[in-house]
Amino acid sequence: MDFQLTEDQRDLRAGVRELLAGRYGREALRAAVDRAEAGGAGAAATGGVDPGARGGGVVDRGLWRELGAAGFFALRLPEAAGGVGLGLPEAALVFEEAGRALLPGPLVATHLAAGTVPGAAAGEAVVTAADLGGGLIAYLAESDAVLGAAGEPAEVVAGAEPAVAVAAGDAAAEAVAVASVDPLTPLVRVPHPPVAAAGHRAEGALLTAALQTGSALRTCELAVRYAKEREQFGQPVGAFQAVKHLCAQMLVRAEVARVAVYAAAVTADPAEIAGAKLLADEAAVRNARDCLQVHGGMGFTWEADVHLHLKRAWVRAEQWATAAEAEELLAAELLDAAAMP
Repeated sequence: MDFQLTEDQRDLRAGVRELLAGRYGREALRAAVDRAEAGGAGAAATGGVDPGARGGGVVDRGLWRELGAAGFFALRLPEAAGGVGLGLPEAALVFEEAGRALLPGPLVATHLAAGTVPGAAAGEAVVTAADLGGGLIAYLAESDAVLGAAGEPAEVVAGAEPAVAVAAGDAAAEAVAVASVDPLTPLVRVPHPPVAAAGHRAEGALLTAALQTGSALRTCELAVRYAKEREQFGQPVGAFQAVKHLCAQMLVRAEVARVAVYAAAVTADPAEIAGAKLLADEAAVRNARDCLQVHGGMGFTWEADVHLHLKRAWVRAEQWATAAEAEELLAAELLDAAAMP
């Protein structure tokens, strides 16, 4: 079996990276953080979901439509249905790039909803999912639909105010904004959250793992670049063995996670996906921490991006498959394999 990327896959990855670099660079990222901070302050003042966030918060509707036009959400829909007709491996490549760029929004849920929720494939609709525990839902105030049980939208309310869709019982009306560690992942708690789309659990975990892998690769790059630029005692800090080792370990974690994600995307085996999610979560979180260590005091300042990667990695580690859930699945697979004659 050949695990080398094809020329088309490399072109796809390069195209997405170029699109995101031009459309969602550092300035756009910082502007999104500023908008989110302003929206969060409004939510704290009202004690609920900030109405202002519905119109122009974290999710850039223009960029969302551009992603839809580029086939980001319709990537795996058949061409006959207006999609691109590619598979899970190509989706993993695309989501890896989104993770590198720290692109916010319910990317995974909207991708999974393509073909199910009207407008999702084209990026006209923003779809979130109850992929977090404890009744938490991300981006609810800016979403048009929520994936419900069996992969179906629980309810869609479009074209009317408020422009949100929620599970049966109109839980959004009782949603309460809660503090999120990541400024670009607004969270609300609802008393009766819809059931997370069980049919999409594995795919959601894999695509989230791809996002985490992209983040891990990016923080490795940031650390290496800073280690080459920052000088102490007349030489770059990267010349010191302790820093070299940190960067080397970051690269190993990121590459191991990437290989696991690619392999799981090819096989779509639930156990391999669980393993990939575990490795990617660890790579994203630990790489961000080590990147912060390499940056020293600068890493703790608001001007550095590394803390945004770390906070997003923490949130993603709780989405679709937590470490405990992935470990339980792997353990069950091992027990089944041991019981086989």
